[in-house]
Amino acid sequence: MISELYSNSIYMLLTILLFALAIDLLIGEFPVKLHPVVWIGNIISFFKKYFIKYDNKFSGLMISICVIIFSSLIVLVPMMVIKHFLYLNDGMIYLFKLIAVLLLSSTFSVKLLLDSARDVERDLKNNNLNKARQAVSYLVSRKTDELNREHVISAVIETLTENIPDSYVSTIFYYSIVGIIAFLLGFNDYDVVILATLAALIHRVVDTMDSMLGYKTEELYNIGYVPAHLDDILNYIPARLSGVLIIIASAFLGLNWKGASYIMKRDARNCDSPNSGYTMATVAGALNIQLEKEGVYTLGDDIHPLKVECIEKAIDIARLSIFLITIFFFVVFMDLILLQI
Repeated sequence: MISELYSNSIYMLLTILLFALAIDLLIGEFPVKLHPVVWIGNIISFFKKYFIKYDNKFSGLMISICVIIFSSLIVLVPMMVIKHFLYLNDGMIYLFKLIAVLLLSSTFSVKLLLDSARDVERDLKNNNLNKARQAVSYLVSRKTDELNREHVISAVIETLTENIPDSYVSTIFYYSIVGIIAFLLGFNDYDVVILATLAALIHRVVDTMDSMLGYKTEELYNIGYVPAHLDDILNYIPARLSGVLIIIASAFLGLNWKGASYIMKRDARNCDSPNSGYTMATVAGALNIQLEKEGVYTLGDDIHPLKVECIEKAIDIARLSIFLITIFFFVVFMDLILLQI
């Protein structure tokens, strides 16, 4: 019974997820040369050189297809090869799981997300506004050279909360949903893990394409059209799920969860992106603050001033939201495991 449980697909999905998250929280990002997302970026750059010359939306479709296919090999090649040799000994099973853990962990950016916000918070607490501006410049696309203290605080809270889905929630959502569907359809236990890990990686591929190509500039408007809209589609449900998680987290933290719900409904559509407002606006409501990107959007009400302490509260919300979605899928996986025993 126990040996069968260890090779059960749902058990493997759960343990791989927990170990992958632990690695991300404890170690953080992989070395640049070994990071699958860096490889994905190189693949995008390679195909961009060939397709951008056509300057039409069809080229954006073609680059999306090519990048997804070739990036998928990052998962398929090692996992399929190891799967072929599983019969040799138990060590190959552990190697299969280890590769899955490392690949899944590479699709998370939880530690990087939280640490980046803490770095800006520390600079502001040390009254080093210029250093804080520089740190924020690595996180946002806007110019930061002349941002005042309040706008720096707003910018870091915006990017922190906007990336809750991209950095974790969307990835775990597709990993878990695809894994459960593959399990229910009767796929082989190891194929279930491969498909779930592939789903997580494909989300990271689309997110990376959007971050590299999805800008409304003259050069990228056409080629980035499909990647940007594909990213919007994939993040549609996770972004709204993240908004709900933030409301629940706000209630646990004793913050204004009713305000979070109200501001999410009122202001989430103020952003150009159909998804980013659902996390940014909700946090603004929870903290009773106003987040602003000048000339682009305003979220929340200016009830409390923007202080450095707001960054720490936003980090607490992000951390608890990530914990809640993990607990949710932990319970789902455990229920499925218990149903089989």
